[in-house]
Amino acid sequence: MITRQLGRTGPTTSALGLGCMGMSDLYGPADRDLALATLADAREAGITLLDTGDFYGMGHNEMLVGEALRQAPRDQAIVSVKFGAQRGPDGAWLGYDARPVAVKSALAYSLKRLGTDYVDIYRPARLDPKVPIEDTIGAIAELVQAGYVRHIGLSEVGSETLRRAAAVHPISDLQIEYSLISRGIEDGVLQTCRELGIGVTAYGVLSRGLISGYWSTGAGAADFRAHSPRFQGQALQHNLGLVEKLRAFAAARNATPAQVAIAWVAAQGEDIVPLVGARRPDRLAEALGAAGLTLTAADLAELDQIVPKGAAAGERYNPEQMAMLDSERR
Repeated sequence: MITRQLGRTGPTTSALGLGCMGMSDLYGPADRDLALATLADAREAGITLLDTGDFYGMGHNEMLVGEALRQAPRDQAIVSVKFGAQRGPDGAWLGYDARPVAVKSALAYSLKRLGTDYVDIYRPARLDPKVPIEDTIGAIAELVQAGYVRHIGLSEVGSETLRRAAAVHPISDLQIEYSLISRGIEDGVLQTCRELGIGVTAYGVLSRGLISGYWSTGAGAADFRAHSPRFQGQALQHNLGLVEKLRAFAAARNATPAQVAIAWVAAQGEDIVPLVGARRPDRLAEALGAAGLTLTAADLAELDQIVPKGAAAGERYNPEQMAMLDSERR
């Protein structure tokens, strides 16, 4: 596994990271044994970056990752944790809380669930509109000074917020959706990251399975995709048409659509680390195959013709969630 550094000040991680959310939440039923096997295979393959959140399964995901962490020396993993999203007992989303006191309290619980005494990267899941970003970053900076956090990251914020946060403390990376069909980051945010020396950890590289080459049926009510605009009606049919074009491109290169989609994100810059949301060993093995796929300049140009920017139908979240994305404010 080759490595990449997250920004000018961030850690060196594997060039491919593992997003662990789906092992606990939001994509329908998950299998604990398969999840642990996937985490073990990731470690064997040299994947060091593990991304989780304290609200994934209301703590379940952190405990799962913590179990995997006990199987190897702690310093072999780079653990990224998101905090701030508030949920009710029924799983409902209640908003965000990034007040300084909430930051420190959330970390205390995360450390306990993970079974570790530090987190490598700590980041608010979204911008809390009620709290100046300077206050949130300042609180995490105090945790850095105390040794509980190694690096500070952000998630789904725009250029202005990036600048304000970086003025308080160095930011290692911005976690944000980036894929062949989600390219909003290219409209200024990516340029700001590069200007400030902030890396990018890209989630949703398969657009939540839409461009994996496997999506063909509806989702259950507990699945995020049952409510996602891109997975509804005519929008879904349009998007699956794009996938068929991607499938033909991949087949000509002895690859799968998922491998091409992951390789495309990785090819957008050495400062970008794709996060794959594999929940099973076979899906992880397929994703790892993207590391051996080199896309030439001609390949990238062809992909721009097959799936041009803005080609997807439907927003990536419903209107309420889109309104919470500082990254979408141009």
